[in-house]
Amino acid sequence: AQKQTERCHRDETRPFTVREYARIQSFPDTWQFDCSTSNAYKQIGNAVPVNMAKAVGLSIVNTLNQLSNRQ
Repeated sequence: AQKQTERCHRDETRPFTVREYARIQSFPDTWQFDCSTSNAYKQIGNAVPVNMAKAVGLSIVNTLNQLSNRQ
């Protein structure tokens, strides 16, 4: 048990690494967390998943474009 995570690896007796959590949240593998491990876990946990944020943003743009085309 560790403070920063309640999830654990399915095949190994250990929590997920920062990189594994970042992948679950769809951060690019090139993304660097320039902070302590504890803060990296917090940043990832508080983040809106990257792919979800992109989908929401594209949906907003699409809706605004449709409204603009109607006028």
